Amino acid sequence: MSIAITLPLTKAQTAALHAGDIVAISGTLYTARDAAHKRMLEDYEKTGRFPFDMENATIYYTGPAPAKPGQVIGPIGPTTSYRMDAYAPFLLDHGETGMIGKGKRSEAVVEAMKRNTAVYFAATGGAAALLQSHILSSEIIAYEDLGAEAIRRLEVRDLPAIVVIDSQGNDLYATEKAKYRQKDVLGE
Repeated sequence: MSIAITLPLTKAQTAALHAGDIVAISGTLYTARDAAHKRMLEDYEKTGRFPFDMENATIYYTGPAPAKPGQVIGPIGPTTSYRMDAYAPFLLDHGETGMIGKGKRSEAVVEAMKRNTAVYFAATGGAAALLQSHILSSEIIAYEDLGAEAIRRLEVRDLPAIVVIDSQGNDLYATEKAKYRQKDVLGE
C-alpha cells in the first residue's frame, strides 16, 4: 500500500517519511535537469530569485519526450540524479524539500537533506510511458530554449515513487546492498 503525498511537500510530511516507503505523489512539482539547475543558480546570483517558489518545492529530474497530438506530455522517466548533486545543496538550503530521480546521491546532498528535513524519491527508470499517465498538465515556465530540459510546472496525480533517502539520511541504496551482500556471504 502506498502513502498519499500532496504537494507542496512540507517538512512535517518529509519528517514522517522513511526510506522504503512507497508513495503516490499528487499536486504541483517542477522539472529540471542539469542545464536548468546550472542556469537557476546563475540567475539566482544575479536576481536573488528562482523561476518558481522554492519553498517546499519538489523537483523531478526529467526531460520529457515530446507529446504526441492529444497528449499532455510525452514519456517522462527519471534521469540520473548525481548530475544535480553540485546544485542540490544550494536549492535545499533555499527551501526545496523533495527531489525525484534515480541513482545514488553524494554525501553533500544527503547532509543538506538532513539539515533541511528533505527527502529523495526514486521513480522507476524504464517506466516513462507509465509515469506519463500520471501527468494531468504541463506548462513550460522557464528556459524554453533548453528544449526537453526547460523547467516545467506539472500537475500530477498518484505519481508512483519510493523514498530512497529520508530526512534522517537513511539510504536504501546502502542498506539494501548490505542486506544482499550479507545473504550472498551466508549462502542464502
